[in-house]
Amino acid sequence: MSEFSSDSNQLAAKALSNEDALIELVESLEGASRRSRQASASALAIVARENPELLVPHIGGLMDGLNRPEAQTRWECIDALTLLVPFASEACAAALDDVESALFDESNGPVRLSSVRFLCKFGATGPDASGRVWPLIDEAIQCYHGDLEFSEMLGAVSEFAVGPISAEVRQALIDRMSFDATNGKGLAKKKAVQIIESAQAAQ
Repeated sequence: MSEFSSDSNQLAAKALSNEDALIELVESLEGASRRSRQASASALAIVARENPELLVPHIGGLMDGLNRPEAQTRWECIDALTLLVPFASEACAAALDDVESALFDESNGPVRLSSVRFLCKFGATGPDASGRVWPLIDEAIQCYHGDLEFSEMLGAVSEFAVGPISAEVRQALIDRMSFDATNGKGLAKKKAVQIIESAQAAQ
């Protein structure tokens, strides 16, 4: 385990049992030190995995972290927000504009992947939400087809496909994946077929 990972785990463990430590982590996202911001964001993502409800009052601070210059702080904050969607979807909706900007970060694949995961999680909260984010998910499927992260993006799309999304969005997703299902190769073709089958079963 790297020193950085160890620091993040220790910070998260403390924050999980101490509200003041949790607040300090959130406030550190605005600090001047890049390393401190990254460690704090990483720790907050761990807290979100362990006990997401603790972070609901701090959604605003996590959203602020989406505007930091370094990629890791942004993707860790997006990952944390993704885990908060089931508990506070309306509050998380305020992050959509910043997540959209992150989705088109040309310099960092993990940031784009985290953005797709957030959009799919938020979009699967209901028909209206699905319609709101579908154009972005659709564009991501087209733009990042050859990315290293594309397979993982499709994993998020698979979950989106079986959620309570609108009938129009579900059909649009089936139509979008039909190209790869017909003309694709290897894992991309297999995943496309799976997404279509899952979406059709959920209709």
